[in-house]
Amino acid sequence: MINQKKKVGNSGVFTELVLPVLFPLLLLFVWETLSARRIINPAILPAPSSIFSTCWSMLASGEIARHMRMSAFRVCSGFLLGSAGGLVLGILIGLFHKIDRALTLIIGVLRPIPMIALIPLFILWMGIDETSKIAVITVGSFWSVLINTIYGIKSVDKKLVEVAFILKKSRTETLLKIVLPAALPSIFAGIRLGASNAWACVVAAEMIAASSGIGYLVMFAREVSQPDVMLVGILMIGLFGLLIDFLLVHLEKRLLRWNETETKD
Repeated sequence: MINQKKKVGNSGVFTELVLPVLFPLLLLFVWETLSARRIINPAILPAPSSIFSTCWSMLASGEIARHMRMSAFRVCSGFLLGSAGGLVLGILIGLFHKIDRALTLIIGVLRPIPMIALIPLFILWMGIDETSKIAVITVGSFWSVLINTIYGIKSVDKKLVEVAFILKKSRTETLLKIVLPAALPSIFAGIRLGASNAWACVVAAEMIAASSGIGYLVMFAREVSQPDVMLVGILMIGLFGLLIDFLLVHLEKRLLRWNETETKD
């Protein structure tokens, strides 16, 4: 029995800790081997060693930090504005049926429009300075927070609200102590999606009109045929997105300790 538990424990450690590291390393080894034998054209897809060498030199010179700092400022500004707007409007729509009905058609028409289609319009209205880029990110992160907040508010168990009514709780108390905590898992799901959308939007905005930022770096590297620099920029986007998602998941678990299902995820 003890031996079986040890086998299960060893298998779990391998699956949870070793496999997520081992498999990417195996892919990198295969990629490097194919590049060394010229099976993969380095002008199209440089070897991992070449990409890491370029990344190291750009980190040492401070070039990556300069572009990441600019992109991070735009993402944080737009994400905070979009999330706050989506949260407030989502709560109002979720609580008040008349507001819901008044905005249903407008939301249905505007939400499917891709952000890339709105970028020329924002540039026309606001120019090519920071305002238009932050506006793109704000709208890009707004929708996921709005939709998930509406869903979370409307999905609150009616029995909980009835209990609050029986106990003669005020509307403010019912909202802050029952409705919002019950809707938090859905709201956090929207916030995580909003953060992901914010990064997608900043890259798109910087590719079109910018002189700094990770999106600009990727586009400039394409114009001067530097695929290793392009891949370094893409790698930085992925790593920074992973870091933001990790922080949000950690914050979600701390705030939702009472929700065992979410904590296990």
